Amino acid sequence: MAGAHAGGETLVEYLILITSAVVVSTAFRRLHVPPVIAYLAVGLLLGPTAAGVITDIGTIQLLAEFGVVFLLFSLGLEFSLPRMIALRRLVFGLGGWQVLLSSAVIFAIATLVGATQEEATLVAGAMALSSTAVVSKELVARNELNQAHGQQSMAVLLFQDIAAVIFLILIPFLAGEGEESIGLALALTLTKGLALFLLMLAIGKFILPPLFSEVGKAHSDELFVLTVLMVALLSAALTQSLGLSMALGAFIAGMMLSETHFKHQIEADIRPFRDLLLGLFFISVGMIVDLNEILANGHWILLLTLGLLLGKTILVTFLAYRFRPDFSTALKTGLYLSQGGEFGFALFALGERHQLMSKPVAAIVISTVIVSITLTPLLIGMAPRLVAWLTARKKEAPAVTRSEILTEACADLSQHAIICGFGRVGQTVARFLRQSELPMVALDTDPVRVSEASHAGEPVFYGNAERLDMLLALGLSRARLVVITYNDPERSQTIIRMIREKSLEVPILVRTRDDSGIDALKLAGATEVVPETLEASLMLVSQVLTLMQVPAVSIHRQIEEARRSRYRLLHGYYPGINSQLVNAAGQPLEKLHAIDLPKGAWACNRTLAEIKLSDCRIDSIRRKGSLIDFPGPEQRLEAGDTVILHGSAEQVEHAENRLLGG
Repeated sequence: MAGAHAGGETLVEYLILITSAVVVSTAFRRLHVPPVIAYLAVGLLLGPTAAGVITDIGTIQLLAEFGVVFLLFSLGLEFSLPRMIALRRLVFGLGGWQVLLSSAVIFAIATLVGATQEEATLVAGAMALSSTAVVSKELVARNELNQAHGQQSMAVLLFQDIAAVIFLILIPFLAGEGEESIGLALALTLTKGLALFLLMLAIGKFILPPLFSEVGKAHSDELFVLTVLMVALLSAALTQSLGLSMALGAFIAGMMLSETHFKHQIEADIRPFRDLLLGLFFISVGMIVDLNEILANGHWILLLTLGLLLGKTILVTFLAYRFRPDFSTALKTGLYLSQGGEFGFALFALGERHQLMSKPVAAIVISTVIVSITLTPLLIGMAPRLVAWLTARKKEAPAVTRSEILTEACADLSQHAIICGFGRVGQTVARFLRQSELPMVALDTDPVRVSEASHAGEPVFYGNAERLDMLLALGLSRARLVVITYNDPERSQTIIRMIREKSLEVPILVRTRDDSGIDALKLAGATEVVPETLEASLMLVSQVLTLMQVPAVSIHRQIEEARRSRYRLLHGYYPGINSQLVNAAGQPLEKLHAIDLPKGAWACNRTLAEIKLSDCRIDSIRRKGSLIDFPGPEQRLEAGDTVILHGSAEQVEHAENRLLGG
C-alpha cells in the first residue's frame, strides 16, 4: 500500500509538471520567449527551494539524461564519418585550444580570488565547457547545423564531451584516492574511447544496415521505433559501462546510421522522444537552482555570469577567427559557446562527495552556470543583429555610407530585378535571371551568405530590405520588378507598404509558404503572390494530366485558370491525423470539412445569402451524385446535401453550428 501511495504521489507530481510546462510554454511563446526558458522557469518554480511541489527529483533527472542522449543521437545522424574526418582539425584543434585556454584562465582567476586548487579545478571544468543540450537544440531549431558557425560550435562541443571524461578522472586524484597514476588513467580512457569507436564503426557498417533492412521489411512502425530506441539506448549504455559519456556513445551510433537510407525515417521517429525528454532535462536543471542562494548572493552570481559570458565570447571568438578568418562566423561561435555547461552539475556532485568543494561556493557557481544557460537562447536570438552591428562597426561603415556604396555600385543598373532575400529561393530566381542575361541585384542580412555569394561573383549586398534607403540605393525607382522571397508574411507586408507609400508602382512579386496570407499581401499592394506549396501542386497536376494524355492546351487552360482565381481551387485541404492546423507563425491554416444536412437542419430550404456565413466559405455542394462548385449567394440548400466548408478550424466549427442549428 505504501508503494502504491508513493506511486500515486509521483503520478500527481508528473501531472503537475506537465500541466505547468504546457501553461508556461504557451504564455512564454506569446511573449516570443524561447521554450527552453519556460522549462527552466517551471523547474525553478516547482523545485524544492521555491514552491516545493516536486520532491522526486532523482527520477526526473534520470529521465532527463535520456533527453540529451536522444538529442546527441539525432545530431549524429547529421554527421557522417567522412564529414567528421573532414572536421577533425576543428574538433581537436579549435576544441582542444578552447578547453585548454578557458580552463587555464578560469583556474587562474579562481585561485586569485582565494579558491583552493581543488575548487579552482572543479570551477574551471564547469565553466570552460558549454551546454551541449542548449546549443545543439538551438542549432537544430534554427536550421544552422550546417552553417560555418554551427559546424565550429558542434566541433567544440564534441571535444568538450571528451574533456568532460578527463575532468571526471581528475577528481579521485585530487581527493588522493587514485590507486594508479593519472597518466595511466588517461591512457586507459583514451584506449577505451578508441576501442569503442572501432567497435561502433564495425557495428554500424556490418550489423545495423541489415538489421534495419530486416525491420523495414516487416512494415511495422512500432517495430521500427522500438529498434531505433534500442540502438540509441544500447550505445549510450555501452559507453557508460566503459566510463565514458552516454551522449558520446549515442552520437557515434547516430553517426554510423547517417549514411544509411533509413536516416530520415529514424530522425522523424526519434524526434518526439527527444523533444519530450529534453523538456524534462531543462525542467530538472531549473530544479537544481537554490532560490535562497540566488537571493542571498544575487550580486555575485550576476557579476560572475556577465564575466563568464563576456570572457568566453572573447576567447572563443579569438580562437575561432584564428581557425577561420571570418569575423562574423567567429563571433557567432563565441556567442553560442559563451555559457557554462550542464556537465558542471555532475562534476560538483562528485566533488562534494569527495569533500573537494564547500557548499556555498558550489551553490554560487552552479547558480552562475544555470543563469548563463538560461540566458543562452536569448543571446543566440540576438546573435544575428549583434553580429551585424559589430561587423558594421568593425568595418566603420554606417548605414548612410553603405547606402552611398550601394548607390554607386548600382548606378548603371536599369530595368533590373531587385531580390529581397538571397536564400534558396532567391538564389534560384537569380540563376534563371542570369541564364536569361537579365540584370538583377540582391539584398540579404546574413553576412556569411553575402560574403560567400559575392566572393563567387553574385551581385548580392549586405543590407536590410525593410529600409527604404537600401532599396532606393539599389535603384528601386529604375527597377522593373521587386521579388520578395522571405518566408515571413509580416516582413513582406512591411516592405510592400513601404514601397507603395513612396508612390512607386513597380511590380512586386512575393513568395509565401502557403495560402494563409495571400489576401493580406494583395491588400498591402503585392502585384502577384506565389504560394510555393500550391505552385508545387500545380506542377504535379500538369505532369499527372500529361501522363493521362490530356491535351496540352487543356492543361495550360486549367493551370492558368487556377492562377487567375488566386488558387481558389487549391485553397484548403482535408486534414489527416498528423496534419498541422497552424503554420510556423501560429496562424490558422485553411481546411476543408464536409457535413451532411439532415432533414430538419436549420439551413435547409435557405439560400446562402440568407444563411450569411461571414468567415467560412462553401466551396461546393454534393447533391444526389452531382457536384455544384463555388455556389453563388442565390443557391438554396436542401435536405440530404453534403456541404464542403472551407476555412480555419474555428471558422468551420462556427459554420457547422449555424448550418445545423442556426
